[in-house]
Amino acid sequence: MDFQALYRQKLRSPEEAVKLVKDGDWVDYSQTCSFPQMLDKALAARSGELHDVKIRNAISMLPVATVENDPGHSFTYNLWHCSGLDRKYIDQGRAFHTPMLFRHCGTYYRKGYAPVDVAMVTVAPMDEYGNFSFGLTNCAMQEVLDAAKTIILEVNPTMPVTAGTENDHINIQDVDCVVECSLPIPATASPLASDLDRKIAEHIMPYITSGATLQLGIGGIPNAIGTLIAESDVKDLGMHTELMSDGYLALYQAGKITNRLKKLNRGKGVFSICNGSRELYDFLDHNGAILTAPMRYVNNPETIRQLDDFVSINGCIAVDLYGQVSSESSGTRQISGTGGQVDFITGVMEAEHGRGFLTMHATFTDKAGNVRSRIVPKFTAGDIITTPRTQAPSIVTEYGIATLPGLPTWQRAEALINIAHPDFREELIRAAEEQKIWRRSNKR
Repeated sequence: MDFQALYRQKLRSPEEAVKLVKDGDWVDYSQTCSFPQMLDKALAARSGELHDVKIRNAISMLPVATVENDPGHSFTYNLWHCSGLDRKYIDQGRAFHTPMLFRHCGTYYRKGYAPVDVAMVTVAPMDEYGNFSFGLTNCAMQEVLDAAKTIILEVNPTMPVTAGTENDHINIQDVDCVVECSLPIPATASPLASDLDRKIAEHIMPYITSGATLQLGIGGIPNAIGTLIAESDVKDLGMHTELMSDGYLALYQAGKITNRLKKLNRGKGVFSICNGSRELYDFLDHNGAILTAPMRYVNNPETIRQLDDFVSINGCIAVDLYGQVSSESSGTRQISGTGGQVDFITGVMEAEHGRGFLTMHATFTDKAGNVRSRIVPKFTAGDIITTPRTQAPSIVTEYGIATLPGLPTWQRAEALINIAHPDFREELIRAAEEQKIWRRSNKR
């Protein structure tokens, strides 16, 4: 088969391609770096012409034209997970969050809960066999494309080519049309670690031993952990993560990640989605030591269980004295999403030598300039409970670690108060007494 001829036959301008979108359609951009920049702009130009088009995406890394340029409300933007930009859209009433567990994201498409009329996704350039690599976004990409009635690819030469455990490409024969993109894949600067991030990382470091497999979230704390590991004697670490960020790049460059002792996918680092620096993307291009995999595999607790010596480190927003964890909202304000937190917390509990950590600074400063505790007596303002108290792992602040599994309510309260900022401890003790979860002890 002449794949190049088929490619030319299906090649369209972005403006021609988006004519396939009709009133009432669900349009899917997949997630993060699969965002189709040219197609999004072309679709936005149909604002006022189209009606009730629903768009699905996650972790927007660039301004979204169908949100920014739609005064007529032709489009409704829906998000599986939120970036900082997405938070602003939701705050402004211009986007809506869709609750989900990452390991089930593909299932929503497979079972028809998330319909797709038109899939518009960014891929790497076609190879000689007619295949387009999904590049930085495996996630639920195959399920999105399987569910789609129409498939439009945006081909971007700056998308790295990656290999996967499965479902890592699509062939030109299975595509309705392609457009070519001249804009670079969006990259993000790696967040700098603060002094508090480094203190939190120091508390976790004793639990990271040679041969462990790591799942790190994104942000200053993972970067601080990466720096400490790079300076330590720890070696032969593995990578198995839903999101690969620059924290892992530093560990690869320091020779700390080899993947040679992993129980699954030995010799291979595994991720499902990636966003970070251009240097990270270049590192992944045609890198045979790293595989992408669907989220239903990466985040499956059974997969994590088999990896055994597994350390999961993620962030959270607040914790109450019962051990309930809010990681996605502040009151009713959406901040991020459940993502894979519950998936990994479940998996590490099943793994014989698994350990899970949820990290946060002990305080924050509100818009009025008031310092507030992130450890609270109880949630009352509509905060979304991401991790229930029955699954809460070790909570870490700059003041230490509170390991919660197996503890009765009074011990949980005491452990959490011990890692709260000292200025709030007496207030929290009084609240625990009122809630009847405090046993007088010599720690007061």
